[in-house]
Amino acid sequence: MSKIKLSILLLTSFIIFSCTTNLVNHSGQKYSLAYIDGKFDGLLLKNNLISSLKELNIYDQNSKFEIQANINHSSKLFITNINNTSDREKIITKLSFQIVNKISNCQVYRDQIIVSQFYIYASSDKFLSNKSALKKIKKYNTESAVKKLLYKLNYVNDKCDER
Repeated sequence: MSKIKLSILLLTSFIIFSCTTNLVNHSGQKYSLAYIDGKFDGLLLKNNLISSLKELNIYDQNSKFEIQANINHSSKLFITNINNTSDREKIITKLSFQIVNKISNCQVYRDQIIVSQFYIYASSDKFLSNKSALKKIKKYNTESAVKKLLYKLNYVNDKCDER
């Protein structure tokens, strides 16, 4: 009986692992990173992006392909019910990036990633929970946007974009 259970678990794990997508860059291209403006948000993006590129072994400071990125966070307050008891603040993160071939000085790829989350808003700016939630959501949105950017790197070719 235990052999049957073990074989079923093994088969299930093979199916699960075969259906997952891998973030490995199939083209073998390596990327460098340009300066990212934006104070703390830019620094957080830069650190996440460099560590993720290094983890995938596609980061090279001397690469001819340079990622130029810009991140910005905006917030929007909205009310979800009639009696105004649960206001929410939505944090929208926009990550705009382009990949430039430094040798031929042309744009290879350009895209924008938008990620958003919300939290229940306490009605005073003095509550530390608002500031803490805002900081955490910005961090999570940045990490999610970086993951989406890495996925899109699989579809970048080395030809200049004609747009």
